Amino acid sequence: MSAAGGTGPTVLVVSNRKGGTGKTTTAVNLAAEFAATGRRTLLIDLDTQGHCALGLGVTPSPTRPTVHHLFQDHDIGLLDARYPTCCLGLDLAPANPDFQHGSAPDDEQVLARALADPALTSRYDQVVIDSPPSLDHLLLNALAAAHWAVIPFMPHPLAGEGVKQLSKVFFKVAMRSNANLRLMGVLPVMLDMRVRQHQTVRDQVARQFGEDRVLGGIRNDIKLAESFAAGRPIRLYAPRSRGNEDYRTVFGVIEQRMRA
Repeated sequence: MSAAGGTGPTVLVVSNRKGGTGKTTTAVNLAAEFAATGRRTLLIDLDTQGHCALGLGVTPSPTRPTVHHLFQDHDIGLLDARYPTCCLGLDLAPANPDFQHGSAPDDEQVLARALADPALTSRYDQVVIDSPPSLDHLLLNALAAAHWAVIPFMPHPLAGEGVKQLSKVFFKVAMRSNANLRLMGVLPVMLDMRVRQHQTVRDQVARQFGEDRVLGGIRNDIKLAESFAAGRPIRLYAPRSRGNEDYRTVFGVIEQRMRA
């Protein structure tokens, strides 16, 4: 179903109000997992850092539209902004690093309308959105267009506050403009349960959201950083790594929850 309740791709947003939480790494690797199952997948990069393109080996052309052009030109659609990636069945709508966040219109439904385009809904089964860490109309558009939200977080003392801030925005959007929005879960990244602080923070977030909302965890693995630099998701770059093992396990939980 679509965010508006019709037919179309399932939309999952990866979001956190705080930067440096593994958000883009998670979005790229989950999108690659969806594509590997045979789902026709579109990854949308709303974060103006534009790192999804780096992680998938895509070099956007400066003369072609990006996803951010949707917020400036009503004649541009998501299909105009997509690029093929190194993963079969996975396309990317890249970000515009020059986009000024304050220039987005006061309209939370721009992305939802773009995703409802019949030409797009017939072409894709799954959409993954990498949302910006800032609280602005881009983040609100991401949440208003999604069915599910994953919140990655670092096991740092301030992590709980960042997750709490996003959850407030999440529930406001769910009540105000997107009744289909549901929390898939929270995901600790760069996790080492041998470190007491990591275990403490992870358990604090679990108490806040419920143990069943903790989507396993992603252990610290240099292969994840290497894969990003190589422009390939971890499943292609290092299939025997613990980073790939962890993301495949998390994806299995997400897939099962989507079917429930």
